[in-house]
Amino acid sequence: MTLICDCGSTKAEWVLLNGNDIVKRFITNGFNPNFTDNATINDIICEAKNSIDNQKVGNICFYGSGCGSDGNQLKMKLVFSKYFPSAKTAVYPDSLGACHALFGRNAGVACILGTGSNACVYDGEKITQSIVSLGFILGDEGSGCHIGKRIVHDYFYKIMPEDLRKKFNEIYHLDRDTLLKNVYHSETPSRYLAEFAKFAHENIDNQYIINLVKSCFDEFLASFRLERSGMEKSKPVGFVGSIAFAFQGILIQVLENQHITCSKILKNPMDGLIEYYKDAIA
Repeated sequence: MTLICDCGSTKAEWVLLNGNDIVKRFITNGFNPNFTDNATINDIICEAKNSIDNQKVGNICFYGSGCGSDGNQLKMKLVFSKYFPSAKTAVYPDSLGACHALFGRNAGVACILGTGSNACVYDGEKITQSIVSLGFILGDEGSGCHIGKRIVHDYFYKIMPEDLRKKFNEIYHLDRDTLLKNVYHSETPSRYLAEFAKFAHENIDNQYIINLVKSCFDEFLASFRLERSGMEKSKPVGFVGSIAFAFQGILIQVLENQHITCSKILKNPMDGLIEYYKDAIA
């Protein structure tokens, strides 16, 4: 059997395949090996093993945020070897998971807009060009974390319209000390900040929110230079991630303003990954 995982910073989705049949599908907390401690990662992988009732797994295909480096790929393989010693494990960056889900074995430009953000060029077999991602402090433009940072920034600096500030305060009762503690002293600051993107989605018809989200998506396109980095217009452009899906109306408008046509938007890549591996088995 094959165990597939799409692991983001916030959540990880797992599917156990027996041939073309889905044996089990479940969710655990996610992680990023750049920011998550080893004990937490081990706990999550152990939870996954227990969730499939210790059924025999021959192959593990793990797509994870923060897994683009050789070091983190080796780190994850070592963790999996503890809990699935007889399985053959392949660890890939989440960007390749987006490629497989969006385009299968066809070429395209894959963009990720979830808790974090990323983009890459895919030739149908491998990633030929990746855009450098600087993480949630220096980068992750257009992501849930980015939108959340803008929301709390504008709330505390009183840039947010007063009616929205009142609504925000009624929901979160957020003070400066609590914010700074969760951003600078928690293990998952990007996840914490991305939670405030929900407020943006709940008020998606407000013009201030529309302008804020547009600005974040514009920064994503500008930072990753989708048209100036060898990402030809002839290749289809697709998006995966909760933010891309939730704000797709605004995203499509921003893309159209840049003369970029979006071929597909997926909330998460797992359905596409299942089909990718079913095709491989077939």
